[in-house]
Amino acid sequence: MSRPGPERRRHSVPGWVTEGTAITDPIEGRSGIVQFIGEWQDPASRVVMTNAVFARPAGGGKERIVKDPSSLEPG
Repeated sequence: MSRPGPERRRHSVPGWVTEGTAITDPIEGRSGIVQFIGEWQDPASRVVMTNAVFARPAGGGKERIVKDPSSLEPG
């Protein structure tokens, strides 16, 4: 019997958001620079995010994944 594939989550990313764009995440109250937009699989849960958005603080620091890209605002 075959195992089911990993769960897939699709988030909508606003059209103005591109790699290198300054953004503000109102949900987490953080701002940063978009580093990556694309498909990504969480190694722990094996969940695939079709439109994952990664951002880092403007001055440098640890990259993080944006939980809800559709809520992003210009930074």
